[in-house]
Amino acid sequence: MDINELKQFEIFKNLNDKEVSLFKEKMKKITIAEGENFIVEGDVGDSIYLLLKGNVRINQALTLSMHKGGLDNREKAIINLSANIKPLFGEMSLFDKEDRRSASVIAITECQLGQLMKDDLFSICDKNTDIGYKVMKNLSKILSRKVIETNQNVLKLTTAFSLVLER
Repeated sequence: MDINELKQFEIFKNLNDKEVSLFKEKMKKITIAEGENFIVEGDVGDSIYLLLKGNVRINQALTLSMHKGGLDNREKAIINLSANIKPLFGEMSLFDKEDRRSASVIAITECQLGQLMKDDLFSICDKNTDIGYKVMKNLSKILSRKVIETNQNVLKLTTAFSLVLER
């Protein structure tokens, strides 16, 4: 992981090399084997991940109540992410009141990730308020974009259900 590689991630947009190096010093590089489910929906989330190499699939449980009182916990693939687009994930749990993961993540290929612990991220932002402002602004943009995409998907889904029910 070098500074120039990290600066390509949206979370570090508008940060200079010295500012990004504060996060790099705390970041751990980890390798995930192909097929490994390394984030599990509902687990406590204590870090964010930057996808440096490889591809991952993000899944969410459908969790539907069944006629006979049980639950159907099948998962639905939400999106596949490639390191080429410099994605960040795990950020939702940073701001959830119970710090829970909102989805599961599976390595489609062997992956290399930069892992930044929540406490380290917030400590850097608290001690360096100018940097913290930039990072939180970047995270707000990332989260806002994901909410908009989710809303559009819900609208498409409800429209499709309405069309099916009208027949």
